[in-house]
Amino acid sequence: MKTQKTPAKQNKQPGIEAKMNPAPEVIKESYKGSGKLMDKVALITGGDSGIGRSAAVHFAREGAQIAIVYFDEEEDAKDTRKMITEEGRTCLLIKGDVKKPAFAKKAVEQVIKEFGKINILVNNAGIQVPQKDPKKIDDKQLEDTFRTNIFGYFYFAHEALEHFQAGDCIINTTSVTAYRSSPNLIDYSSTKGAITSFTRSLATNLAKSGIRVNAVAPGPVWTPLIVSTFDEKKIKSFGSETAMERAGQPSELGPAYVFLASEDASFITGQVIHVNGGEVVNG
Repeated sequence: MKTQKTPAKQNKQPGIEAKMNPAPEVIKESYKGSGKLMDKVALITGGDSGIGRSAAVHFAREGAQIAIVYFDEEEDAKDTRKMITEEGRTCLLIKGDVKKPAFAKKAVEQVIKEFGKINILVNNAGIQVPQKDPKKIDDKQLEDTFRTNIFGYFYFAHEALEHFQAGDCIINTTSVTAYRSSPNLIDYSSTKGAITSFTRSLATNLAKSGIRVNAVAPGPVWTPLIVSTFDEKKIKSFGSETAMERAGQPSELGPAYVFLASEDASFITGQVIHVNGGEVVNG
């Protein structure tokens, strides 16, 4: 990301991409689709903005039909749908709370009703609440973070697997924070560690069925979650600690999801792709 123009802080999670300045880059103009996901159906939680939006638009350019789950960001969801229809594909918008198992069931049923199948699940929705003092992580914050960031992944995987066949796949969004310390995001990084282990264990469980499960671990990426959770000082310097001395753009994450969703990754399961600007991590 190039020099920012004093980006404005937003006061409500998960943030509104339409209000960000500078706006995140969703997909590079140079990205050429080649039919890698032609006629596949993908369900993406948190698909209205940020990394989820980028994955959705990349998938559409590769030929997939898209369903996106969002919480309450109507403007962003409609903007994403417009981007997908401009790629010549259909986008189903599903509004709801990923913390609720009944919603996961309803969402997958809507996808099946609309498209007749589901081939790709991207578990991506997440929240974070920075706290310098761990004693300030109260029960509500702890429960909200875990229910959103990892319980929701279980709920959607459970429902999608009812319809999956050999060749279908799950891609989970974990984080660089699962692999190194994040002193101000203790509960968030804990859920991301859980997501990494969930990915590995579910992958080995499903390997014989021909269903692959992998993850992407982003480093600092310019998304609405950043401007809605960090203070102005952190926002202004966001990503400067990476080897590349900048934050990533969602457009730099989308192709990793395409790779893991495509036949190019047919012999890859239980793995994590690290897209983090040069931070070397173990695992």
